[in-house]
Amino acid sequence: MTNVRDLDGRAAQGWGGSAPNGVHVNVFTARRASPSAAAMTSAFASPSEGFVPILVCTGPTQQAYQTLQPPTILLPKSAPQGEFAQTLISGAVQIGTARAVLDCVEAGHLPADQEHLIFVSVWIDPEAQDEAAVRDAAHVAVTGALTEAIKGRDAQEVAQLVASRSSITHPFYGGR
Repeated sequence: MTNVRDLDGRAAQGWGGSAPNGVHVNVFTARRASPSAAAMTSAFASPSEGFVPILVCTGPTQQAYQTLQPPTILLPKSAPQGEFAQTLISGAVQIGTARAVLDCVEAGHLPADQEHLIFVSVWIDPEAQDEAAVRDAAHVAVTGALTEAIKGRDAQEVAQLVASRSSITHPFYGGR
């Protein structure tokens, strides 16, 4: 297992799927009673319209919900556009996130305990329509982000990023 002392304050991003059913996430890890955990629980305790945090849980009915271990907080990056988008976040994204976290537990990268927290900030395309595709995209995105946060990036990839810093691009940047 990854040294659990090393998990506090880790962060990474991940993408899964393709438009319009793709999912982008930012993931943060924390150890209970740390400043990182305090920030996460503050976000959980501070909902606002369209940005309602979810404590990830699973189960066939509301009465049978089980809290994911380690506890995982899911928060939309942008307000869901309509009831179906909210349902995708509360259902498909929650299941994909739970599967990814549990895969990391199974692989020995995360402990299944109450001593650690996972925070996942999620974006889904307002045009998303396919629950299964969004669920699978969330699974891929969260798995990738957690893996990077826990294990770190490949040193050669980081060196290449630094070397190419003057020519980096972004899809939301139209300048030169």
